[in-house]
Amino acid sequence: MKINTDPQKIEELLSRGVEEVIEKENLRKKLLSGKKLRIKFGIDPTGSQIHIGHAVPLRKLKQFQELGHQVILLIGDYTAMIGDPSGRDSTRPILTVEDVKKNMKTYVKQAGKVIDTKKIEIRHNSEWYGKPNFTALLMDLTSKITVARILERDDFQKRLKEGSDIAMQEIMYPLLQGYDSVALKADVEIGGTDQKFNLLMGRKMQKKYDQAEQDILTIPLLEGTDGEKKMSKSYGNYIALDDSAEEIFGKVMSIPDKLIIKYFELATDEPMSLIENYKKQLETGENPMKIKTKLAQAITRLYHGDTGTKKGEEHFHKVFQEKSKPQDIPELKPSAMDILTVLVESKICKSKSEARQIIAQDGVKINDKKVETIDEQVKSGDVVQKGSRFFVKIK
Repeated sequence: MKINTDPQKIEELLSRGVEEVIEKENLRKKLLSGKKLRIKFGIDPTGSQIHIGHAVPLRKLKQFQELGHQVILLIGDYTAMIGDPSGRDSTRPILTVEDVKKNMKTYVKQAGKVIDTKKIEIRHNSEWYGKPNFTALLMDLTSKITVARILERDDFQKRLKEGSDIAMQEIMYPLLQGYDSVALKADVEIGGTDQKFNLLMGRKMQKKYDQAEQDILTIPLLEGTDGEKKMSKSYGNYIALDDSAEEIFGKVMSIPDKLIIKYFELATDEPMSLIENYKKQLETGENPMKIKTKLAQAITRLYHGDTGTKKGEEHFHKVFQEKSKPQDIPELKPSAMDILTVLVESKICKSKSEARQIIAQDGVKINDKKVETIDEQVKSGDVVQKGSRFFVKIK
């Protein structure tokens, strides 16, 4: 495929949904030169679902792909067992090999909802970290960077001031992610703003191994449906790529108005000229619900097409705007009658931890009565409801 050097497309790639580019002029020259670049994006399979927050950098990869560059999706099956300390105030739990294998089963399929996975290079960092000579590689890596340099990162400084522990594997993580860029000979790496330290470590490692330093694009973090915290499965505020059309449409309609334009820019393919028009409409008093509906349509269409979008919108209108329960409420005969079991076994919640969070946020009802405690019990005939969209009837 011939490299597309259209200056307008390159400018949009470098600006839309981009927080910072290091080094911007250098990367612009490379993109205009017609040289085929190797674009790296790494994702650790610490969970089994990809959400639209993860899709933001995937969408940037798609732009590179459409210009003809070689996109590399690096699945951190080795580093996932360690856990990225970025943005964490405590050490992540260690994952087993079995945990990681289970989580990564559908990763590529889910990523395929955003980028053309037939044309990307799919790699796993166990390719170089899982070899018998890993000890020698580890000794070489640790000789390249000082502990003082690693401890400069904000996350670690905060934890040191608070007297919190920093595990040795967390100190190792930036080195391993940095060496991934060496192993892949990356020209460009994409990551969230919280990844900047790790991305810069890739540049340092490449320099230590006599490679040209990769350029970096940092992407803004997308807040979740609560409008406050970054989108995360841990916070239960996420919209998964494999959510149903009804779920995606309803969740988008639940976001705060202040995030409408940001979601348009980061999570849709809508032209920036149209997004600017929506922004002006909102600033001049247009009803935010009208613009948010267009946002929900745009996002749902990406993952479920026109038919799914229509279905999602009709469901939202019936259940939320008309305040009516759906006619075809699914039934469940749970293995136990406590509310946590019901929420998980009905798949209304992905886990008991998410169920606890939703209950704490007053988001669960039994027969229209708010659930006050996780010890609540259900009985046959009860209708359990989460939010305004999810129902299950107990058999």
